Amino acid sequence: MPYRAPLADHAFVMRHVAGFEAVSATPRFAEATAETVQAILTEAGRLSEDVLAPLQRVGDRHPARLDGETVHTPPGFAEAWREIADGGWLGLAAAPASGGLGLPMTVAASVNEMMAGACLAFQIGPLLAQGQIEALEHHADDRLRALALPRLISGAWSATMNLTEPQAGSDVGALTTRAEPMPDGSFRITGQKIYISWGDNDFTENVSHLVLARLPDAPKGARGISLFLVPKRDPDSGAANGVRVLGLEEKLGLHGSPTCTLAYEGATGWMVGEANGGLRAMFTMMNNARLGVGVQGIGIAEAALQQALAHAAERVQGTTPPGREASIIGHADVRRMLAVMRAEVFAARAIALQTAVATDMAAATGAAEWAARAGLLTPIAKAFGTDTGTQVSGLAMQVQGGAAYVEGTGAAQFLRDVLVTTIYEGTNGIQAMDLVGRKLADGGQAAFAALDALEAAAAAPGVATGLAGDLAAASRRLRATTEEMLATDVVARGGGAAAYLRGWARVLGGAAHLAAARAEGGAGPRSLLAEVYRRRLLPEHAPLLSEAAAGEEDIAGLDAAALCADDATAGNGGLAA
Repeated sequence: MPYRAPLADHAFVMRHVAGFEAVSATPRFAEATAETVQAILTEAGRLSEDVLAPLQRVGDRHPARLDGETVHTPPGFAEAWREIADGGWLGLAAAPASGGLGLPMTVAASVNEMMAGACLAFQIGPLLAQGQIEALEHHADDRLRALALPRLISGAWSATMNLTEPQAGSDVGALTTRAEPMPDGSFRITGQKIYISWGDNDFTENVSHLVLARLPDAPKGARGISLFLVPKRDPDSGAANGVRVLGLEEKLGLHGSPTCTLAYEGATGWMVGEANGGLRAMFTMMNNARLGVGVQGIGIAEAALQQALAHAAERVQGTTPPGREASIIGHADVRRMLAVMRAEVFAARAIALQTAVATDMAAATGAAEWAARAGLLTPIAKAFGTDTGTQVSGLAMQVQGGAAYVEGTGAAQFLRDVLVTTIYEGTNGIQAMDLVGRKLADGGQAAFAALDALEAAAAAPGVATGLAGDLAAASRRLRATTEEMLATDVVARGGGAAAYLRGWARVLGGAAHLAAARAEGGAGPRSLLAEVYRRRLLPEHAPLLSEAAAGEEDIAGLDAAALCADDATAGNGGLAA
């Protein structure tokens, strides 16, 4: 089955769950009317279905390759980039003063989800461009913005972000790339970066790298990192700028996306933001990308679910109960898997778009409360969206059975491609640590404000009273766990961080399904799906929050020696006689 953009679901979530009308009611986003947004999403859906989806299998079968120092991208990628760029999609949320359309992040998130569902290996490129545009808008000086933004928005330049080095992954403070100041105000960048998504291509005139590096007198650790824009070629002459591709990674998935090792050999760059303030500037791009990666996971989940549904509707195996479909969708367990998959995709999409709405409201109003809400939701949206992509892709293979394990069907590609979304832009474990660390550092103010909203939603009049009651109880349990978290130190919280984040996602998902059922009047497919969530998924919050409250006491003594214990070191407790 070819990919179909879920336009109706995006429109429903925006209107009835995420509260997008508050965004379009602000002066900043007044032009984002329902009619305008629908027209944009419809065209994005067309591009996703007609232009990008045909590249999904092409990119997997014809991977990006390196010939000498030239990166060759899969057939059709160059033409797709040109169509995306010419349509203004790279500058969808960029400021009009920079040449962008100035549309809300919520609209961009919906567009990105559809494009990722159609072809994730390609969509990474536009997402990186969007993130770099935002970082430069916020932190670059006027000269640098004038140099880079028109070229990024037009698609003449593509974009990357360069953090990771062989010895510095999640510990960014360990990086050693050097930046030597020059008399003309530029810098000479020297070092090596690895795992650089879309580090080069054969269809843009230049590649704009955002590179973290150290000044000669920089303090040690994360406080001594600065950010630099380093183009592959000199913007004026087009001459090579001392940036070389040393190799491409051979990856489990995303074969169409070139993941590069880059060498910077005295390359000319310009500082973005303040000296030693590179992490703050880079995190502008990373926070954009974290929400973007969350919707990548949701996009893959949607695509995998669509394929599984098509297979289940056609495949006949065994005898189904009377009155049910003759195909395998008539079997209870297959129907269970499909229902859970659809309920999870809806919940993850709602959380992501609620995060985008909070981001838009913070930008439009300057209100600290909205910024805090966006900050709280971002790690949840990233981790739950990508976990949903992985879970749903795996269930889709179960629905399709052995056919899914055969590469020719394309089912396995969804799982291979989506797995990395749980890793890049900060692993999902790091997202959980961010939630219990930075996001609770305000004494839980943002968390308790979100809980107040959840409890108010549960108490509001309307249909689906069973889900409302269960949501109220789950919200109270989440509040109690948050209080327990705040009563311990950050180190102790780490042992329960992943469970705490997923507990939040479970409760937020319940609120999203409750809103959907109420909007439908309590009768219809969304109400039935809400009941699936109430019975099968929301109850998971209880053991998750129990685990979260357990902290690290039970695992603190399990050092490397204990975890590697065999019969020789564990005494007679082993199975061997």
